[in-house]
Amino acid sequence: MAGTVTELLSARAEDDGVAITYRERTWTWREHLAEARAHAAAILSVADADRPMHVGTLLGNTPEMLTALAAGALGGYVTVGVNNTRRGSALADDIARADVQILITDAEHRGLLDGLPLDGVTVVDTSTTRWAELLSGAGELTPYSVPEPTDTFMLIFTSGTSGNPKPVRLAHMMLPFAGPPLVDRFGIGPNDVCYLSMPLFHSAAILGGYCVALCGAAAMAPAKFSASTFLADIRRCGATYLNYVGKPLAYLLATEQQADDADNPLRVAFGNEATDRDIEEFGRRFGCVVWDGFGSTELAIIITREPGTPPGSIGKGFSGVAVYNSSTATECPPAVFDEHGALANPADAIGEIVNASGTGLFMGYYGDDSATAERLRDGMYWSGDLAYKDAEGWIYLAGRTSDWMRVDGENLAAGPIERILQRHPAISRVAVYAVPDETVGDAVMAAIVLRDTTSLDPGEFAAFLADQVDLSPKAWPRHVRLSDDLPTTATNKILKRTLVEQGPNPEGATLWHREARSMSYRITQHHTGSTDVPR
Repeated sequence: MAGTVTELLSARAEDDGVAITYRERTWTWREHLAEARAHAAAILSVADADRPMHVGTLLGNTPEMLTALAAGALGGYVTVGVNNTRRGSALADDIARADVQILITDAEHRGLLDGLPLDGVTVVDTSTTRWAELLSGAGELTPYSVPEPTDTFMLIFTSGTSGNPKPVRLAHMMLPFAGPPLVDRFGIGPNDVCYLSMPLFHSAAILGGYCVALCGAAAMAPAKFSASTFLADIRRCGATYLNYVGKPLAYLLATEQQADDADNPLRVAFGNEATDRDIEEFGRRFGCVVWDGFGSTELAIIITREPGTPPGSIGKGFSGVAVYNSSTATECPPAVFDEHGALANPADAIGEIVNASGTGLFMGYYGDDSATAERLRDGMYWSGDLAYKDAEGWIYLAGRTSDWMRVDGENLAAGPIERILQRHPAISRVAVYAVPDETVGDAVMAAIVLRDTTSLDPGEFAAFLADQVDLSPKAWPRHVRLSDDLPTTATNKILKRTLVEQGPNPEGATLWHREARSMSYRITQHHTGSTDVPR
């Protein structure tokens, strides 16, 4: 059995099955890996062996990115997935933090580097004649090293939803560990096409898409996610499997439904962070199975849904996954629900998701011992995610540790409120967060994006809230923001810290306000911009 990405790829060296399909062209595995070996040889010909052998990729989801990933494994060096949505000093800081000595880019992304301080970084643009000359003159590949299972395959930055992104060490062994269970569960084989539209610089795409193709000998269809062209793209490339992270299902379901949506080759959608409603509706509308799980970028927490998962739950955790009180480092008591299904003991039951057995598969942050130590306290891995667990072990997300709100003397978590608001059929995406109350403590604010061709007025919204018997009156949003879209990370996660920074009166949005003790809303700002959801 393969223990490294290098071994997985090498096993395909003489495979004439399709490895990549992109636009009007295909590559066999034999052709793909020959190009990857030449790529690695060219990179190593200009590398400094006395520095960390870290090669960054500032690329989109293209065949060039897939070649760079394979080249790193075959060449025995570390690939650094550089987030191509970062800009300016933040982008330069990421490159420096990961000790990148060679940065691969292309014509589309080269301009992002203009004016940045990149001392000691060799920039290689694959669209230039210089790169073509390096490829032709590099000769046979002599690998820098032969990786072991625990060696670093990639440095992958965290999403950055709660602070500056940190580079996580992704070990070679993770791909042959994560891939086979998914291949077996979904019956993936050489006749399948894995649609890779999530950013390949992030672990969700690597461990939910790329490794499935490698382990199943399936074709890879790299793509840029677009809700408006999604179905045509799926049909064109014959995609049977896709992975997602964050809110892509919500983006797709926000588009107008067509009678033939289910007429497509897609069999399986696998990912995390979709809502119960979106999971059910996407499977029905597009005629496929949707399997949603939960996992941290650091790979220490894995939670999966299974048959019988209750509404609102993300499933049960792998061995060691528990919910702990961060102050006492003890396990939280089980959740208790009232006659309406509302959480009756949030102050006691809500805690931080941990791996009480240790680090799980977390290999640490590169060059940041203090951040690693912060994650690994009391012999456990602390995720920074809030949740509660019922007496049967089902886990329910409650947000990030920064999502606690102190409202009128009561502690509230954002996650349960968001789940209730998403019951409204017009709401596509929602984020609940705290803004300062005019007297003391926090006020609840909800940022909402509606589905295409739908509308929502203050009276209708108030009536909807009144019908939700499991929603505490204190959890009713004091402020409501309706926008065309919300700020997100490259992995489609809503950036609540940006929303918090914008405060209760952001420009460019329609705003509603509810006075304390009132059960009605009034419009305080009306925005007449486009109602189209940006794609």
